[in-house]
Amino acid sequence: MNRNEVVKKASLLGIIGNILLLTIKGIVGFMTNSQSMIADFFNSAGDVFSSFMTFVGNRIANKPYDEDHNLGHGKAEYIYSMLISIVMLLTALLVFKDSFLSIFYKKDYYFSIWLVIVCVITILVKLSLYIYTNRISRKINNLLLKANSIDHRNDCIVTSLNLLACLLSVLGIYFVDGIVGSIISI
Repeated sequence: MNRNEVVKKASLLGIIGNILLLTIKGIVGFMTNSQSMIADFFNSAGDVFSSFMTFVGNRIANKPYDEDHNLGHGKAEYIYSMLISIVMLLTALLVFKDSFLSIFYKKDYYFSIWLVIVCVITILVKLSLYIYTNRISRKINNLLLKANSIDHRNDCIVTSLNLLACLLSVLGIYFVDGIVGSIISI
């Protein structure tokens, strides 16, 4: 098993899956003005970035040693993991502000069955990506894939909370949407 090719494949699957989720979450989130779905949309944008950084970081880390890097480029995994963390933190802060404010200042929220459908699709896609990347990260001991698999797992949990907020809105309990948006950003 070629370690570089395995990470490359997992990264590309993550990019494709996350672009799909980003698109449907954005359309439905902004259409319904659901703060939790909009937060999940930004989370997916961060996931696309994270998967792309995994792809690039792995590519650089697997370059052979050269004149300037006599021990190789393996430390690139750590650098790209740090970049992923910084971008996720900045995105989370912006989403938290909007979600937190929506708890106190009611925005127009429109329940749609599409919110539920997007949540279910997201949970299925992210669970599949988690199982796949977790299995591979253990097999080849890759830090970037391990971080990616944990993010996929966390996304399943977060989207389950998003689904709960959608279902509670049917009962007229709208403030949970802002709380879930805040939790997602945290």
